[in-house]
Amino acid sequence: MAIATLLPATTAFIQRAPRMLIGAEWVEAADGQTMPLRNPATGEQLCVVPRATVDDVDRAVLAARQAFDDSPWSRTRPRERQNLLWKLADLMQRDAELLAQLECLNNGKSAAVAQVMDVQLAIDFLRYMAGWATKIEGSSVEVSVPLMPDQQFHSFIRREAVGVVGAIVAWNFPLLLACWKLGPALATGCTVVLKPADETPLTALKLTELVQEAGYPDGVFNVVTGTGITAGAALTHNPRVDKLTFTGSTAVGKEIGKIAMDSMTRVTLELGGKSPTIVMADADLGSAAAGAASAIFFNQGQVCCAGSRLYVQRKHFDKVVADIAGIANAMKLGSGLDASVDMGPLISARQQERVWRYIEMGRESGATIACGGEQFGPGYFVKPTVIVDVDQQHSLVQEEIFGPVLVAIPFDDEADALRMANDSPYGLGASIWSNDLAAVHRMIPRIKSGSVWVNCHSALDPALPFGGYKMSGVGREMGYAAIEHYTELKSVLIKL
Repeated sequence: MAIATLLPATTAFIQRAPRMLIGAEWVEAADGQTMPLRNPATGEQLCVVPRATVDDVDRAVLAARQAFDDSPWSRTRPRERQNLLWKLADLMQRDAELLAQLECLNNGKSAAVAQVMDVQLAIDFLRYMAGWATKIEGSSVEVSVPLMPDQQFHSFIRREAVGVVGAIVAWNFPLLLACWKLGPALATGCTVVLKPADETPLTALKLTELVQEAGYPDGVFNVVTGTGITAGAALTHNPRVDKLTFTGSTAVGKEIGKIAMDSMTRVTLELGGKSPTIVMADADLGSAAAGAASAIFFNQGQVCCAGSRLYVQRKHFDKVVADIAGIANAMKLGSGLDASVDMGPLISARQQERVWRYIEMGRESGATIACGGEQFGPGYFVKPTVIVDVDQQHSLVQEEIFGPVLVAIPFDDEADALRMANDSPYGLGASIWSNDLAAVHRMIPRIKSGSVWVNCHSALDPALPFGGYKMSGVGREMGYAAIEHYTELKSVLIKL
């Protein structure tokens, strides 16, 4: 096993027990409480971080409020916002290996993959958003104002920063998700209070150091670590927050949405998924099997748009399932610091137990475990699993498992595939594997999901909006759509 050597900077960052940033100060929690972080590959404690109190969150929001209303940041020009984002992205590029190692230790994912995927995508996204800082436009409008027919008017529409953003992110892609919130917020001139996931705050804390080094004014970016039930709830309820943006489970997202509506706080929610992978009869079956395996087993299946439901045209069903099972059985599991490993651990013992309960539920209901179906330690490992002989209405098909568990079902024709693909409370992503473009273009408008990939899955680009239909959320990340969600429109009418 070729375990990568940790950079001295990685070890030093963990050993000094990183603190929260509120305004200009790196602080402990007001009451001195901390919470432990664990390495999912071993179960051992990595370090401790502050467990923020309600007062800590209030102070962070106040710092963001003052920075938005009163500091030089409120008068920063688009070119300056663009250049600061470029500087931040450059610093992340410089420290890419460090960020990847922190992500691996804290989350369990492969450090090598994190560097070329999570970290690089975050960098690319910030650079993309930097370009939008100088391209935020209003418009002039020729108005009629029929109640004042004898008057002349000049009218225009402004697009202005929404204000203080409360950002809460999930643990599966901690750095990337933080940047998805941070990029459009800083490009438009907002200020931010970030609450990273309880389990995975390390890269957010390192990112915060880089924000300071890039030269952002105090209070523009604040980070509070702690539990969702205390720090997350305090941020959600704070009346000084103008916009909430959340990535995480549908259950929590629904609660945040309800709270936001009580105060009419602007909100975007990127939530769960149960994405279908549809393999048509004419598809390249080898590519489809490899793609379907990647769609569910990448990042240990802890991906909101993971292809966790596989539908294969009946005559090819057994072959495709056998090919995926072969891929799964050949995967090497272990520490993400080992570059030869194909799959790391799940995030926590709790998540391991959750995934295991679903596998056992399948066994008890008479489903067939085509491969995998085992868990082991130390660490929080579940072998990549494929389950067949499952009814479409079973919990394995309808509920998000968030682990390396694929449920495969055959279909007879295009209408059958579409019916089952749409038979889900979720609608985040879907993929179609086919070389029949006519069929593909018939199917795309009928699939109820925010993204449809053809002959690939979970392929993301900063220019493409990402978000879901139905229980998969409200609003969009990435693309110009993100800029729209971090700004307000103001109509101006001047009587001449």
